[in-house]
Amino acid sequence: MNTLGKNIRLTSYGESHGEVVGAVLDGFPAGYTFDKSYIQKQLDRRRPGQSSISTPRNEADEVIINSGIFEGKTTGAPIHFQLQNNNAKPKDYSHLKEVYRPSHADYTYEARYGKGNRDYRGGGRSSARVTAGWVAGGALLQQWLETQKNIQIGAYVKQIGVIRLEEEATYYAQHMVDANIVRCPNAEVATQMIEAIEQAKKDKDSLGGIIQCVIKGVPAGLGNPVFDKIDSALGHAMLSINAVKGFELGGGFEMSSKRGSEVNDAFETINGIPTTKTNNSGGVQGGITNGMDIVFSVAFKPTATIGVVQSTLNTKGEAVELAATGRHDPCVVPRAVPIVETLAAMVVGDFLL
Repeated sequence: MNTLGKNIRLTSYGESHGEVVGAVLDGFPAGYTFDKSYIQKQLDRRRPGQSSISTPRNEADEVIINSGIFEGKTTGAPIHFQLQNNNAKPKDYSHLKEVYRPSHADYTYEARYGKGNRDYRGGGRSSARVTAGWVAGGALLQQWLETQKNIQIGAYVKQIGVIRLEEEATYYAQHMVDANIVRCPNAEVATQMIEAIEQAKKDKDSLGGIIQCVIKGVPAGLGNPVFDKIDSALGHAMLSINAVKGFELGGGFEMSSKRGSEVNDAFETINGIPTTKTNNSGGVQGGITNGMDIVFSVAFKPTATIGVVQSTLNTKGEAVELAATGRHDPCVVPRAVPIVETLAAMVVGDFLL
């Protein structure tokens, strides 16, 4: 329920306005030289308060590692990642204690755990705040994949609202993605995206969008039939991210309206190695990697908590109106880029090990 992976397991804990959030990573190989700065950099990309288009909550998110590291190397023991909640303001959310926010997890958490058992402070366990621990653990896997397996994972913002980057899926280096606050590698499109988010924020509303991810260097033959396909594992991980409502691999849904002759990936050989001329399959066929780049997209809905007046119910079942206050992202997509990357690393690392 709170653990991802089989061979390498990431167990998440914490709530939005509790004392700490974090994760325990178990099964990571011993003897790997540890670089905390790599993990911290991914956390810095995810942390709140980083720009004008993110939540004003300001957390440093400096990671504390309590176990599993000795003399700069991993020991094979569970690695404990902890992050302090230093800028929590639970009183900002007292008006949500007896109200179900439209499209949020308030009602469903009470349906699952019973009335009175919901942590309403910033969403509690349902808040994207808890993904900080995922990024910490997944970043270690991402670093390991790069340095030990020459596998690179790069995600970027493909779409915000109706503004879309109309380019073929491409691996972009992190400095190109981070050249602007919206994390779109095209400066002109990025400017339009930022303006759209700022307008939504001004209107006390929110926007959704799409993140595209490209994984380079994955060898052919990774994955298993039938219920342990690498694409189904990626889908499981991505759909576990807060606000995600869609996952597609390669050509995805667009292929459903085309003929096989238009989208089939024809084979050729390069240096004696079978490869494909196109990559509509997104690097995976039959649930197993074919050696091409793994390409997938993740769709995020608009942030549920907004300042626009909405009709809803309170916990007594009475009709009420809600204009939510507190600190919330007008668009979660830019800060989710490192979450997508690090969870992808968790999945690929799990299959490799």
